[in-house]
Amino acid sequence: MPPLRTALLQSSGRLGDTAENLKALEEAASRAAQGGAGLLVTSEMFLTGYALAPQDIAGLAEPADGMSARAIGEIARRHGVAVLYGYPERSGDAVYNAAQLIGPDGERLANYRKTHLFGCFEQEAFTPGDVPVVQADLGGLRIGIMICYDVEFPETVRAHALAGTDFLLVPTAQMHPFQFVAEQLVPVRAFENQMYIAYVNRTGPEGEFEFVGLSCLASPDGVTRTRAGRGEELVFGEADPELLHASRTTNPYLRDRRPGLYASLV
Repeated sequence: MPPLRTALLQSSGRLGDTAENLKALEEAASRAAQGGAGLLVTSEMFLTGYALAPQDIAGLAEPADGMSARAIGEIARRHGVAVLYGYPERSGDAVYNAAQLIGPDGERLANYRKTHLFGCFEQEAFTPGDVPVVQADLGGLRIGIMICYDVEFPETVRAHALAGTDFLLVPTAQMHPFQFVAEQLVPVRAFENQMYIAYVNRTGPEGEFEFVGLSCLASPDGVTRTRAGRGEELVFGEADPELLHASRTTNPYLRDRRPGLYASLV
């Protein structure tokens, strides 16, 4: 099985302007396809921007099968590249911080709602999701999805590992002064759970926040295979099933677990 070449779009887009952000996504999908990628991953809340008032987020929120989802399906189909994008999802009276995976044929593959909301801003704007493991199959790999703060809880990533996730996609809005998450924590999560992790951040000032960039793709041997800088950037990395198999064969973490000792965790 060939590696899944993946493009990481480190960008904050235009705050509150869904139409312009769809245009930016179209351009990035074209560049991703030209670079040989089969998957394009964007940042948290890419579709609308992150630093919006709760009422503005609610006004821009769309259903998982809404107009923007259909537009992104057309983008994916035109360029033959799968797309994982962050957006505010409306479902009934609730608004979720969500991420949706669209296949290269334009079909919706999976939709995830952020389970761990960070700080008062998110807790006021969103309803937390309650499904910790959402997966889909793409390019011969089992893809998992979570969002930003979720990856900082070891239990959530371990749940994905136990469910067979090979490649975890994490759109994020990771801000100063927490850049150690991108620099150190994400590669450790990949190593201890024996999976690839794509961590794709926003960048630059936005409202009261300063996003630090540093998007990365980390592999199960703990190596950061690609790393963006602090500005707008499209970087490429690969999730290689052969390296994943070899790493899992030699690394005993998941085999040596003793779940009977961990009852106090739950």
